[in-house]
Amino acid sequence: MSKEKKTFPVETMRHSCSHILAQAVVQMFPEAKLAIGPDVENGFYYDFDLPRTLIPEDLALLEKKMRQIFKQTQKFAQKSLPVDEAISILHQSGQTYKVEMAEELKKQGENQISFYENIAQNGEVVFIDMCKGPHVEHSGQVGAFKLTSIAGAYWRGDEKNKMLQRIYGVCFATQAELDEHIKMVEEAKKRDHRKLGKELQLFAFDEDVGPGLPLWMPKGGALIEILENLAKKTEDRYGYVRVKTPHLAKESMYKKSGHLPYYQESMFPPMDVDGVKYYLKAMNCPHHHKIFAAVPRSYRELPLRLAEYGTCYRYEQTGELFGLMRVRSLQMNDAHIYCTEEQFEKEFQSVNEMYLEYFKIFGIEKYVMRFSTHDPKKLGEKFVDEPALWKKTEDMVRNVLIKTKTPFIEVPNEAAFYGPKIDVQVWSAIGKEFTLATNQVDFAVPRRFDLTFINEEGKSTTPLCIHRAPLGTHERFIGFLIEHYAGAFPAWLAPIQARILPVSEKFYPYAKEVFDDYKRAGFRVEIDDSDESLGKKIRDAEMQKIPYMLVVGEKEVEGKTVAVRDYATKKQDVMKTSEFAKVLGAGKKI
Repeated sequence: MSKEKKTFPVETMRHSCSHILAQAVVQMFPEAKLAIGPDVENGFYYDFDLPRTLIPEDLALLEKKMRQIFKQTQKFAQKSLPVDEAISILHQSGQTYKVEMAEELKKQGENQISFYENIAQNGEVVFIDMCKGPHVEHSGQVGAFKLTSIAGAYWRGDEKNKMLQRIYGVCFATQAELDEHIKMVEEAKKRDHRKLGKELQLFAFDEDVGPGLPLWMPKGGALIEILENLAKKTEDRYGYVRVKTPHLAKESMYKKSGHLPYYQESMFPPMDVDGVKYYLKAMNCPHHHKIFAAVPRSYRELPLRLAEYGTCYRYEQTGELFGLMRVRSLQMNDAHIYCTEEQFEKEFQSVNEMYLEYFKIFGIEKYVMRFSTHDPKKLGEKFVDEPALWKKTEDMVRNVLIKTKTPFIEVPNEAAFYGPKIDVQVWSAIGKEFTLATNQVDFAVPRRFDLTFINEEGKSTTPLCIHRAPLGTHERFIGFLIEHYAGAFPAWLAPIQARILPVSEKFYPYAKEVFDDYKRAGFRVEIDDSDESLGKKIRDAEMQKIPYMLVVGEKEVEGKTVAVRDYATKKQDVMKTSEFAKVLGAGKKI
């Protein structure tokens, strides 16, 4: 009877792979200094201080060494040393980063430091690393792995510290899972919004403008207009009213809101205007609070839903900027709902329903609500010091989620400083996860602004405030959509819905006639009036992923038709111009 193969959690396999990577690096660079090597989603990484800069070819060499260690089935054995002895040994071996970590553990009261040894078949200890584990039993149990990339990483994530070299790898329990992951990664590269955004001429970045400050080109601007019009129509149905607020405000307002000092690190430095400090707007909520406070309010006006696609500015660290996903200028699909406690459940549920409506429109099938709560130990430090209100509002949010059977996970210590929140996690068509939107409860800041309404009993009462942004920001959401659709937007969303392709110059007048008719009907069309061949015009339109190509030649002029080629289905058909207008208006494929 065969012995059943022992299995381990994939996280343990990944952490063990990180340990094996460190061993391989030390074999190649005996003077290497080891930093940290955790398991992460889909794999692992390890940070090193090395005598030279790694090159891509080094990954293959290191991976070969790792596979040799894998075949040797070296045993993982944990041992603990008294903290002072451990620090002394690490000092002697020149492992300065491990020394720093060990000394921190000592300050925290630890009296033992954990190490893991790799023991060869002959009993020789061939490698040892300071690590708390856990690990698999031997190196042959780490599953299927592959080294993927090299990157720079500041020690402790602090730009003031030395830049280390980080080696990334992926690891899965089986080769089939690894192969599927690699296939998805390759597909993701093709869909990279930074690559497609440039190729499709949607947005650009420029050094003279500054990092993290996107320039929206005409086609990107069209996407923004389409999304904003969708949001306006949707919010109008849900009873929102629109407001506009300035791009900056005095320091005193942000002190009153509590964003100073809680949020100051994410705000641009203040500017001095006539001796008064002003900040670029990092969030819309304080401005909306001022609009609520501008006139006396009655319970009859509640819930009051103030919406704005407001432009905000946030100081993201240079190393954290990433295409449209992490920027310094962002246009937010923001709104603030002022309501009574009795109205809260219905309003919060209504926001979630709006999310689901958008998910259906954009074909988002997988999602989860990430319910972020506070840490009672950090009241007054990271969160406003109102324990009773924290419990009350978190219970209110949790009850709505449970009652409506909304899928959610609960995450402690990630709430906003003024109340619990929901971050909406969605998955694109290829399974890539994005943080898309937010829905937050604010029980603290309305009191700071003395926001009140007169209740049914004639008494002055402070409203609750719900912060919500179902479409997040234009920047992040368009970045998501580019990758979700691989740049091939459905016709209703595409910046250019159809391109008219005259077979030759002879047919330009008819092409212009068709163009004018469709433009008057409100469609987004253009003409390729270049001197290129028809084949080249079709290839150019396909490269731009334009939903429809309308070829016009002799037969089309005679029949008042267009020869329609559908980019998505590759189907071709000849249609009356009025018939195709109905297809385009309905957003259907031919």
